[in-house]
Amino acid sequence: MKNAFAIEDPGAFEPTNHQKEVVEKVCREVARRHLVTPALLFLEMSRPLNYIGSQAMQFFSPIVGVVLDTRGYRAFAEFLEHRGSIDYMCRRLEALEGECSKKERHDAETDSGEAG
Repeated sequence: MKNAFAIEDPGAFEPTNHQKEVVEKVCREVARRHLVTPALLFLEMSRPLNYIGSQAMQFFSPIVGVVLDTRGYRAFAEFLEHRGSIDYMCRRLEALEGECSKKERHDAETDSGEAG
């Protein structure tokens, strides 16, 4: 009965290697499309519902399996079951946004140097 209402510590969460690959792919695509700010807002607003969302993803996985890679889809759904998943995604999105900004500044400087 002692652990009946135990809640996972969000800071202790570490995704598996496969989950990291899937989340990294999603986060890189969001950063590439310059949608980090809306994604962060959405993640923070949906934080209380991330477990319910992951269960909905599990429910729809047979249907989604017709169109998408179910292995990655299920890994992402399992990732979202953990309390620390939103924090992990937010950190990755912020880091990737910084990388994209640096790359764009470097590319702009290179382009302006070639034009001059």
